[in-house]
Amino acid sequence: MPEGHTIHRLAQDCAERFLHAPVRVSSPQGKFADGAALVDGAGMTSAEAHGKHLFLGFPGFAGSPGPGAPADPGNTAWVHVHLGLFGKVAFGSAPPPWPADTVRLRLAGPTAFMDLRGPTTCALITPGEKQAIHDRLGPDPLRADADPDAAWRRISRSRTTVAALLMDQKVVAGVGNVYRAEVLFRHGVDPYLPGRALTRAQWDAIWADLVELMREGVRNNRIDTVRPEHEPEAMGRPPRVDDHGGEVYVYRRTGQACHVCGLAVRTAELAARNLFWCPGCQPANVPGA
Repeated sequence: MPEGHTIHRLAQDCAERFLHAPVRVSSPQGKFADGAALVDGAGMTSAEAHGKHLFLGFPGFAGSPGPGAPADPGNTAWVHVHLGLFGKVAFGSAPPPWPADTVRLRLAGPTAFMDLRGPTTCALITPGEKQAIHDRLGPDPLRADADPDAAWRRISRSRTTVAALLMDQKVVAGVGNVYRAEVLFRHGVDPYLPGRALTRAQWDAIWADLVELMREGVRNNRIDTVRPEHEPEAMGRPPRVDDHGGEVYVYRRTGQACHVCGLAVRTAELAARNLFWCPGCQPANVPGA
C-alpha cells in the first residue's frame, strides 16, 4: 500500500495538471459513472491529501460560482480516493488514448490526463463526509494543520507497542511500514517499546524526522532514509535495488548487516505486517522482549 508521501505527491501532480481548468471526468469501467457525471466538465478547485486519502475538489452540486468568484468550500463536491493495496495511477499528455475498460476514473484536461485503476475507494462525497474522514484520522506530518500533540496524547497513554501505534492511521496518518521501520531505527527506539514508555523528547524527535523524511519523499517520489555517511558512495557498497524504497537501514533487509553496527537485521510479524529492526541499534527495553 502506498505511504502518505505518495498520496501527497499525487495531489500535487493533480493540481499541477488540472487545477482551475475544465476537466472531463469519466468512468470507463462504469463503477464511478454516476459520480463522474455530476462533476464532468467542471474546473477542479483543489487537490489535497490526508494520510493515505486523496481528495479532489470540484464545484458542488448546487452549481459553479461565477467567473472569477472564489470557490466556496461549503459547496464543493469531493472525489475521494483511497488506493488500497491494488490501486494504480498513471498520467499522460493530452490527447488521451482510448481508455481501457479497467479504468475506474479518468480525468482529462487541456494538457494532460490521469487514469485510476483498482482503488479500494473512489466515491463522490460531500464536505461533511470529507470532514468525517479527517476527524477519524490522526495528524499527518505532511499537512500544515497537523497537531503532533494529538498523537502524543494517545501514544503516551497506550500500552500498545510504538511500532503498532505508528501504523495506526487514527494515531498518525500516512506512516506506512517503510517509514515506521526507518524512523524507529534512526532514533534507536525498540519497536516493542510500549507507547507510554516513550519519552516526550523521543516523540518530538520522531515527529520532526517524519516531517523531514516524508517531505523528501514527496520531492523525490521515493523513500530514502540513510544519512550521508551511510550512503553507498560513502560506504563503498552497491546501491540498493528494491521497488519498495530507496536507500534504507532496515526495511526489507532481513539477515543483512546493519549499516551502522554490522549485526544482522531482524524481522517479525506484528499486527499482520512485517516489522524490521536492528537488535544492536535498537536494543530491547522491555523485559523478556
